Amino acid sequence: MQGISSRWLLKLLPWVQASGGAYRVNRRLTYTVGDGRVTFVTTGADVRVIPRELGELPPLRGYDDDLALDALAGRFTQHEYEPGDVIVERGRPIDQVILVVHGKLSKVGAGEFGTEAVHGTLADGDFFGERTLVGGDEPGEWEHTVKAVTAVTILSMSEADFQETLGQSASLQAHLEEFRNSPDRAVNPYGEAAIELASGHDGEPVLPGTFVDYEGAPREYELSVAQTVLRVHTRVADLYNEPMDQIEQQLRLTIEALRERQEDELVNNRDFGLLHNTDLSQRIHTRSGPPTPDDLDELLTVVWKDPAFFLAHPKAIAAFGRECSARGIYPESVDVGGNKVPAWRGVPIFPSNKIPVSKTKTSSILLMRTGEASQGVIGLHQIGLPDEYQPGLSVRFMGIDDKALLSYLVSAYYSAAVLVPDALGMLESVEIAHGGAA
Repeated sequence: MQGISSRWLLKLLPWVQASGGAYRVNRRLTYTVGDGRVTFVTTGADVRVIPRELGELPPLRGYDDDLALDALAGRFTQHEYEPGDVIVERGRPIDQVILVVHGKLSKVGAGEFGTEAVHGTLADGDFFGERTLVGGDEPGEWEHTVKAVTAVTILSMSEADFQETLGQSASLQAHLEEFRNSPDRAVNPYGEAAIELASGHDGEPVLPGTFVDYEGAPREYELSVAQTVLRVHTRVADLYNEPMDQIEQQLRLTIEALRERQEDELVNNRDFGLLHNTDLSQRIHTRSGPPTPDDLDELLTVVWKDPAFFLAHPKAIAAFGRECSARGIYPESVDVGGNKVPAWRGVPIFPSNKIPVSKTKTSSILLMRTGEASQGVIGLHQIGLPDEYQPGLSVRFMGIDDKALLSYLVSAYYSAAVLVPDALGMLESVEIAHGGAA
């Protein structure tokens, strides 16, 4: 069976029991109002803006009506653009508020001699079109044409949607007439709501009171399932069970296919897959295209707390090897369970053919910290299932039909969770194609 791979991800992830079929991740509340950038929450491939983060928009600075902010946040819709796509055109009326979730955009306007010129760039957390919130008889026009430089994800809210929400909130109407400044909020260097402490005091001062503020709607990871029905004729089971048990061999290959699907889902599933659950702030691009030692060093600065391993497509690993050879660098190997695997800065690089390669011959490289105690990436399963054959996998006999076919229901239950955002980083747009002819 050629489809069987090394499945390093399944071997390397620490597996945690998800009793009741779900695992809740309670994170500390994280937002940094006042830093000039909007922060988002991702659930798989879906993105939503943190309502309080709308306070970064100047017209909403200082506004603290959570109900109205929640209503505004719910009005934003997600859109994807490819490089070269035009988001807005210069000279057209400003009719929407746009938040840049991920990617890079150029602001193109008139140059000094009548030609087009790039007047600036927009990236993760930036916004434009906030004048839509001010209202007035003249909505104004876009001063620049905004084009996507890379693949871009944005959230946008139309003027009509905003006016509908505005009409339902008297406090928002009053606030937009005043334009107050945003109040300071105590946060730690990671943007988490601060825990007030005291140290180094003498005597008996009054100690500060505090409370660890959590996200209001913590994410719950539910176990996913991959299933199939194995059917074997009783004649095969009766007559051809020596020297090899045919049912056992059929079951073995079926389980191999299920485990391959399991690893593919752990990487690519839009709900819990690692590629889609890498926080937007943890994604970086290569400097020149191919994966260089500089790029992997940059990725190590993203996941710098006890990185466990890199995960990359075999062709991406080969591309990295070519870049190292071109520089006269020869990465060391490390021993992992008797296997010699390449490493960079002592962190092993494991292959996985489940990481996709695009039509343009680009891929991604993941770096992760693992384990519950380390607040890293963990696998989720449930052991103790009825008719359990392997941990998290059950084989149930379903009976014999009128055609003398034995039926077995084979089920694998699994998921993955990223406990804190900085446990997982990704190097995007990794070019794996060979260079020009020698």
